[in-house]
Amino acid sequence: MAKTSAIAVTGLLTGALVWGLIWYPYRILEEAGVSGASATLATYSVALLAAVAFFHRELRALRRVDPMLVAIGLTAGWTNLAYVLGMIHGQVMQVLLLFYLAPLWTLVFARILLKERAGAVGALIVLLSLMGAAIMLWKSGVPVPIPRSFAEWLGLSSGVTFALSNVLIRRAHHLDIRVKAVAVFGGVVLIALIVIPMDGASVAEPLRAGLPAIGLIVLLGAVIFATNLAVQHGLTGVGANQAIVLLLSELIVGAVSSYFLASEAMRWNQWLGGAMIVGASLLSGRLAAREFVSAPLATASGLPDRLEAQAPNQSGDARQRP
Repeated sequence: MAKTSAIAVTGLLTGALVWGLIWYPYRILEEAGVSGASATLATYSVALLAAVAFFHRELRALRRVDPMLVAIGLTAGWTNLAYVLGMIHGQVMQVLLLFYLAPLWTLVFARILLKERAGAVGALIVLLSLMGAAIMLWKSGVPVPIPRSFAEWLGLSSGVTFALSNVLIRRAHHLDIRVKAVAVFGGVVLIALIVIPMDGASVAEPLRAGLPAIGLIVLLGAVIFATNLAVQHGLTGVGANQAIVLLLSELIVGAVSSYFLASEAMRWNQWLGGAMIVGASLLSGRLAAREFVSAPLATASGLPDRLEAQAPNQSGDARQRP
């Protein structure tokens, strides 16, 4: 049992490490001439091919394309693409913390779509999240604390669609989690294909960038898929409280890596607002452990690899992240 728990913890920490660092290789690809949308298309295509190869039996058992799979794919697709683009063009921690407002949106969508009531703890999560975001986004002379750059809006929207995709994944309890994972990877590929021409980019950019860029893309795609499996396994071996604490170490990795690799330093209001957002995430894990039964999920961000440890209900699927 102790060995199983250690492996599960390692899987979750691996996920946190990967997602806290994932912005850096995408910035390298951007500098090599591969835009964020094209790099996301290429890396998630690799992950999709791996998922189809590993989960072909589950896919063959699928008699028809369920509308819920389409909805999951589209929401998770934007989640991952917006996360990557936000991290490339914005300040890493600012985008990451705006993404971590996801527990707030999860409560909203769970109430609307699943009819779940979170009670007093949910109200505290909402309060902490909103206050943390307001403090983090506060700037002297600006009357309303809202995102001020396109990258920040991308980070915020990524968290919103991440929360929605989690709720949809939980609602689609009749579908195999591995099939949902394939839908997430496929959704990222589809959304990237739509965004690339709008961004003035080209699907041929990876090929024109040369062998080093292609090698990095293949490696990154394989890491995304492997991390998905590692986090899935990790969620089966630990409770919701422990899972959210472990996954929040992604913020530490993001802060350290952005400081040393991009010379990005956080201001006092980001530290304070971020601490409140982290507190809201910890409360959401407590809510999940106290009010619902925790079970393994199938991911995408992951940003399709991020898990649903932040959601107030853990009824059977993992979140997908880049």
